[in-house]
Amino acid sequence: MIAHGNKIKLFCGNSCKKLAVAIADKLKMELSVAEVGKFSDGEISVSVGECVRGCDVFVIQSTSMPTNDNLMELLVMIDALKRASAGRITAVIPYFGYARQDRKARARDPITAKLVADLITTAGADRVLTMDLHAPQIQGFFNIPVDHLLGVPILARAISNEQFIKEAGDDLVVVSPDVGSVGRARQLATKLNKTLAIVDKRRPKANVMEVMNIIGDVKGKRCVILDDMIDTAGTIVQGAKALVEVGGASDVYACCTHPVLSGPAVERLNNSVLKKVFLLDTIELPDEKKSDKFITVSAAPIFAEAIAAIYADLPVSKLYD
Repeated sequence: MIAHGNKIKLFCGNSCKKLAVAIADKLKMELSVAEVGKFSDGEISVSVGECVRGCDVFVIQSTSMPTNDNLMELLVMIDALKRASAGRITAVIPYFGYARQDRKARARDPITAKLVADLITTAGADRVLTMDLHAPQIQGFFNIPVDHLLGVPILARAISNEQFIKEAGDDLVVVSPDVGSVGRARQLATKLNKTLAIVDKRRPKANVMEVMNIIGDVKGKRCVILDDMIDTAGTIVQGAKALVEVGGASDVYACCTHPVLSGPAVERLNNSVLKKVFLLDTIELPDEKKSDKFITVSAAPIFAEAIAAIYADLPVSKLYD
């Protein structure tokens, strides 16, 4: 790592400690000392245990479930570091919660993603490092620089090493679960040098999906469905079912950057036609959300490279490839 005059410090909250440790290991560092807990009434308590004056500080914290607690931890940590005279503070947010509330879908709806961006900036962050925002335009909600990493290159490398890819050959198809995810799926198809198909669906209400048609030839082929996140798993599971029953696919796999896995998601995935599900570790899974179907791929290397580049004031753009 190229160093400048300021020391580098890595801190983390409680949401993704394993990923933070893995990032620190890649950088051949140790996490800095900070106690992040709660007072008896539930308020967030933060105590920074070492000097950060003039330091280049990175706070690693996903705003996943419990979303509000993890968001407040991030905000309070940033405020504590700012008041301790940190030189520059980068909020490293592997999973950015509230990203789906990026526009007014109905009259009088809030745009909560913008509110969260304002809160992070007001708390004192100088920069944000994140991955696969649900809506890329959220980068524009910030008035500070945002480095937006992509999960597709990591997933592509992991999937390409699997035996089913080697066996499938030209009979592998990358599938977008809806029209909105076509761009992301096309990136994966390009990296794997495979063809693309699309699940055309109609969603009558939130978290309820009706599959209408399969665009593309998947008959007798192995399919990989790609999405940025799996929440209740309805989209992925019904899409996989349609690929088999409507399209005639032989096997179906899935992959995503953010394993939100709320509500019945794990049960649905376990009972689905999906053979395996590739997940990045942007959200730390508790034991009750783990499954034999899941293959976890670490995002630590790319975050470590990005942190090293930001610290050394070098371009981050090379990581997009």
